[in-house]
Amino acid sequence: MSRIFAYCRVSTTDQTVNNQIHEIANAGFSIENHRTVTETISGSVAMSERPGFQKLMDRVEPGDVLVVTKLDRLGRNAVDVRLTVELLTRMGVRVHCLALGGVDLTSPAGKMTMSVINAMAEFERDLLVERTQAGLTRAKLEGKILGRPPAHETTADVLKLKEEKFTQTQTAAKLEVSLATVKRHWNKSLG
Repeated sequence: MSRIFAYCRVSTTDQTVNNQIHEIANAGFSIENHRTVTETISGSVAMSERPGFQKLMDRVEPGDVLVVTKLDRLGRNAVDVRLTVELLTRMGVRVHCLALGGVDLTSPAGKMTMSVINAMAEFERDLLVERTQAGLTRAKLEGKILGRPPAHETTADVLKLKEEKFTQTQTAAKLEVSLATVKRHWNKSLG
């Protein structure tokens, strides 16, 4: 008989997984408390780096079912989600996503759904890159200077202490900046 697990994640400590747990229960899944894995970790962290999910991976076996409320619980982006679902499929674990009508992502219909979602995610990522590049080009044409503004004052301070025969380490301590910052400004000119 297959066991049912739930994975519930929130990004910050002021959020709670309770809504996800209730949503799973309301969908008809009866999951024992010790089979519900919860964690508070940013969605930007890859699944392979999430301690709670790794704990879950150590516990699931072939024939088990993993229930999540939304795809974004499974990964930071479409690629991470796809890799996670593929790993679970190879392990013989079925994955149900409530936001997709409870579809089993490891079934043929689920694989098709994942393909469509991945294609849309890739399309959106390509559009984002295109919009970003267009925005940068437009800004350059308008004469805007991109990037961090020059730190003329820091350069002047570093060069003054250099003239006074301070070492780079002493200069960093005196100006309360990192040694890397001092090195960046050490051989500049005020021109």
